[in-house]
Amino acid sequence: FVFKLTAAKQQDHFFQAAYLEERDAWVRDIKKAIRCIDGGQRFARKSTRKSIRLPETINLSALYLSMKDPEKGIKELKLEKDKKVFNHCFTGTSVIDWLVSSNSIRNRKEGLMLASSLLSEGYLQPAGDTSKAAAEGLSDTPFLDLSDAYYYFPDSGFFCEGNSSDDDVVLKEEFRGIVVKQGCLLKQ
Repeated sequence: FVFKLTAAKQQDHFFQAAYLEERDAWVRDIKKAIRCIDGGQRFARKSTRKSIRLPETINLSALYLSMKDPEKGIKELKLEKDKKVFNHCFTGTSVIDWLVSSNSIRNRKEGLMLASSLLSEGYLQPAGDTSKAAAEGLSDTPFLDLSDAYYYFPDSGFFCEGNSSDDDVVLKEEFRGIVVKQGCLLKQ
């Protein structure tokens, strides 16, 4: 799950993801940033809190921990769609239902706003074509309150079986040289 990024100064940078979907998400996001910059646009990530007017009283980190609670949180399931099996994930509808039942929101519209902010801040990740398309801006909201839109927690051990759609071609090359700096990347 490694890919190589060559910078303008002919410097090669290698990135290693934990699983295929994470690698593909990194490649897609980096390509998106490159297209933005090449097109003369300023690339900057907007603050979710400001862009959707999220109240200061909402602590996304604490909400995320509550959602992950093994007993009272959102149940991670094994879901199947389009001959693919998604492990350790849940539906958009179950997220909104959980937010309503935990009294975190008053209605489903507020739930969409809150879930969208959790998604854009990296607390939730899209899994499957439907939720990925929405997260990339092809829908009215980045988060979908649908039973066929799948999501997962970034540290859940999510993986997809039977995934044959590899949109981005990643070249396999032999690694040469020495490791200058080694670390872990966390996409947020």
